[in-house]
Amino acid sequence: MTFGDSSGESRQMPIEEQITRELESLKEKQRYRVLPDLGGGGRHIRVDGRQLLNLSSNDYLGLGADRELRSAWLAGLASAGESGSLSFTSSSSRLLTGGHPLYGELESALAREYGSESALVFNSGYHANTGILPALSNRHDLILSDRLNHASIIDGIRIAEAEYRRYRHADLDHLEEQLESCAGRYRQVFIVTESVFSMDGDLVDLRRLVELKKRHGAMLIVDEAHGVGVYGDRGLGLCEALGVIDGIDMLIGTFGKAFASTGAFAVMRSLFREYLANTMRTLIFTTALPPVLLGWSLTTFRKQLVMREERQRLLGLASRLRCELRAAGFEVPGESHIVPVVLGEDRNAVGMAASLREAGFHALPVRPPTVPENSARLRFSLRADLLPEDIDSLAAAMKRSRS
Repeated sequence: MTFGDSSGESRQMPIEEQITRELESLKEKQRYRVLPDLGGGGRHIRVDGRQLLNLSSNDYLGLGADRELRSAWLAGLASAGESGSLSFTSSSSRLLTGGHPLYGELESALAREYGSESALVFNSGYHANTGILPALSNRHDLILSDRLNHASIIDGIRIAEAEYRRYRHADLDHLEEQLESCAGRYRQVFIVTESVFSMDGDLVDLRRLVELKKRHGAMLIVDEAHGVGVYGDRGLGLCEALGVIDGIDMLIGTFGKAFASTGAFAVMRSLFREYLANTMRTLIFTTALPPVLLGWSLTTFRKQLVMREERQRLLGLASRLRCELRAAGFEVPGESHIVPVVLGEDRNAVGMAASLREAGFHALPVRPPTVPENSARLRFSLRADLLPEDIDSLAAAMKRSRS
C-alpha cells in the first residue's frame, strides 16, 4: 500500500502495519469482533463457562435443540450408514459425481409443498444470492434492489453485469417510480428483496410487490431466509402467509435458520432450474453437500410443516417483548420474531450487551457496517422454546440497564 507523507512524496507501508492500524481503529470504535468459542446452542448457551439465555440464535423453532428428533434421525442414520447408502462427503461437484438421490427427494418435497414446477438446493444462502442474479442477468438488464438487502444479495449484484439501482428501504412508491422511468429500456428488469429484514425485523409488502412486478413485466426474486419456518400455515414463509407464492418468480429460502440444518434452496419454474444448472457458477464450481446433511434437511423440513403452535408461540413472544420495551421508552422497530432495540452509538449497544450478559442473557450488539452509522442496536432473535417469564425477565433487565 502506498501513502503520502508530509513532503508530498509517497512511501510504501507494509500491509501488516496497515492491517494492525485498522484493527486498532476497530477496537477504539468498539467495532472489533472475535470468533467466540461457545457451548450448546439450545434455549441456553454456554459462554465463558456461564450458562446464558440464548437470544442470538436463528433456530427460530427450536428444531436444532429437539433431542427426540435428533435421536430418531441418528438411529436411522446408523442403519443407513451400515448399508453404505449415506456418506459424510460428496467429494465432488453435483455435475460430476457429487449428486445423490436425496437431492432429488429434497427438491421434489420443496417443489410439491410450494406448488412449484421445480426446486434447486444450494450449499448456502450466500451461494444462492451470489450466483442467481449473475447467472440470469446480463449487461442489457436492470436490477432494482431494496437498499437494506443482505450483503449476499449486494455481492451478487456487484458480480452481475447488469446495471443496478437501489430503492429506499420498503418504499414501494420509490420502486414504482424507478419501474416507470426505465420502461422499455432494458431486456429484463429484476426486483430483488428480502421478505423479513433481519436488522429491523420488518416485513415487506409482498402483495404490492407482486402487483408491481406484474404491471411492469419485471421478474421478482424474494429471499425468505428469515421468513421460512416462521410464517404461513406450513412454514413456507411470508409469501404463504400473504397468499402470493404463485406471484413470485423465484423464492429463496435457507435450511440454516428455522430449519436447523445447512444449505439453501430456491423454488422456480423448470426452465429457470435448467438454466441455472448450466450457468450458475456457485452451483457448478463447488463441492456438493454431503448426503447426510441432505437427509437431515429433509427431516427438519418435513417436521416444521406441522409446527403451527410453535410458530404462533414465537410470534406471540415477540409481540410481548416488543410491547414491553416500547412501553419502557425503547426504540423498537419492526413487527416480526426479530426484535431489534436501536441504541445509537456503538458504545451504548456494547455496554447494554455487557449488562445483559451479567444478568444472564446472551444478546449480541450489532454495529456498523452491518447497520447504518449511529444506529447500533441489540438484536433479539427469539425462539419458540422460550418462556413468557424469559421475556418478562429480559424486559426487566433492559429497564435496569438503562436506569
